[in-house]
Amino acid sequence: MNDKKFDLEDRLIDFAVSIIKFVENLPVSKSAIHLGGQLLRSGTSPSLNYGEAKSGESKNDFVHKMKVCLKELRESYNCLKIMHKAMIYKTEQEVLYLIQECNELISIFVKSIVTATKK
Repeated sequence: MNDKKFDLEDRLIDFAVSIIKFVENLPVSKSAIHLGGQLLRSGTSPSLNYGEAKSGESKNDFVHKMKVCLKELRESYNCLKIMHKAMIYKTEQEVLYLIQECNELISIFVKSIVTATKK
C-alpha cells in the first residue's frame, strides 16, 4: 500500500525535513558544501512559499506563488540529479528517494497551476 501523504502542505514539510537531513549528512568536500547549501535553500523553500500561496490575495497572486514553488522544486531536482551523478551523497537510496519525491511534487504543482489558471 502506498503510504505517501495526500496533504500537500505536510508532504512539502516532510520533503523539506528530508532535504535538511540529507544535507546535514553529506560528506565534507567543496562540492558538497556548495551544492548542499544550494539544495538547502531551494529544497526548503517550497513548503514556505506554499504557505504563502494558500493565503494568496487573488487568483493571480496564488498562481504566482505556486509558480515560485515549482521553480524551487525544479532547481532542487536538478541539484539532486547533479549530486547523484557526481556521487555526492552518503547513501544512494536516500538521494534516489529525494529525486523521485521531488519529481512527484513537480508534477503536482504543474497540474495545480494548470487547473488554477483554467478557472
